[in-house]
Amino acid sequence: MARRVILIAVIGLVLAAALYAFYHRSSGGAPASRTAAGPPQQPPPEVGIIVAQPAEVPYPVEYAGRVAGYRDVEVRPRVGGLLLKREFEEGGRVKQDQVLFRIDPATYQVALSRAEAQLLQAQAALQQAEENFGRIEPLARRGVSTEAQLAEARSQRDQGRAGVQLAQAEVENAKLNLSYTTVTAPVAGITALQSPPEGALIQAQQTLLTTISVIDPAYVNFSVTDEEARAFRNLNEQRERPITEKDLTVEILIGQSATYPDKGRIDTAAQRVDPQTGTIQVRAIFPNADGVLLPGQFVRVRLYGVTVPQAIVVPQQAVSQGPQGPSVYVLGGNNVAQVRPIRLGAELASGWIVSEGLQGGERVIVDGVIRVRPGQPVRPSSVAVERKAEQSPSAPSAQPAGARP
Repeated sequence: MARRVILIAVIGLVLAAALYAFYHRSSGGAPASRTAAGPPQQPPPEVGIIVAQPAEVPYPVEYAGRVAGYRDVEVRPRVGGLLLKREFEEGGRVKQDQVLFRIDPATYQVALSRAEAQLLQAQAALQQAEENFGRIEPLARRGVSTEAQLAEARSQRDQGRAGVQLAQAEVENAKLNLSYTTVTAPVAGITALQSPPEGALIQAQQTLLTTISVIDPAYVNFSVTDEEARAFRNLNEQRERPITEKDLTVEILIGQSATYPDKGRIDTAAQRVDPQTGTIQVRAIFPNADGVLLPGQFVRVRLYGVTVPQAIVVPQQAVSQGPQGPSVYVLGGNNVAQVRPIRLGAELASGWIVSEGLQGGERVIVDGVIRVRPGQPVRPSSVAVERKAEQSPSAPSAQPAGARP
């Protein structure tokens, strides 16, 4: 049995040797040559590139803001008395000249009647003085009456005229006080939630009846840092025509994604830096006819019209992050990929602004970066170049920037 096993093993070895010799002769020694030459060379990877071109890039920025009323108007009574009625809903919107409160007019009606009676009395006295002067004047010309009598008659006539004017002024004052018992809204807006109750004793010029917040137009206040303001001034110095407040458009977002339909403009900016926060207060103004914007409401403010002149923008997928910082692959001679350290500026929707490390006209790899090795030749794809050209960073971005210039 053992001999049979050994015989079968020997036969197997002989057959294997014969098959190897036959394959070696038929292939002309190919296995040996492949072992000596090594594996075949891989073709250079195909990559997509863009040509870095400096351009003026729109740079939308976003801030946190808060809505404020255009102004707050305190409503105080001009006359005192008993508050009879409130004619509006507390916290509701009122129109200009709408009746708000009614104060007891009884005492002011009596004062008006007294003033009118005094006016009649003064007019009667004036009429008598006029008639007396009319009789004495011709007598004095004929010498029948003395000059003293004429002077006294003239004085009584002038006093009568002054008395009538004084009585007329008292009547007008009484009418004004009576009209002040009806308190109207000086402006249109939203009233405060609290007001004196009916039956309260109102003191003239002292009691605060309500406060009306004018919300059309509405202010939106936000702050920019001192560093951002300096960066904006530096950018303006690089332009042939500096950007002014008229060139800026303001948009606000309410809640998570609701965009306010009307655009605003920059109204004013503080000429000082807040010592506590290191920021500069900026105020924008928006139309608010429907009252959507309420005082105290938090919003997101987007500022459009700011641009970065002569900026080079590369897509985000072209940037690699390493221990030494960000870098990109740049094509050198013979299409050899070279690592180029860069310094990133602001982030836009179309990519990153490269502040240092790239020059205009250099070719940057943006597609297939993961297949590239430093010093390795690549095949740039013209199709990728055209596709990237359609996404030029000079096109306006609808997304807020994540960094400041």
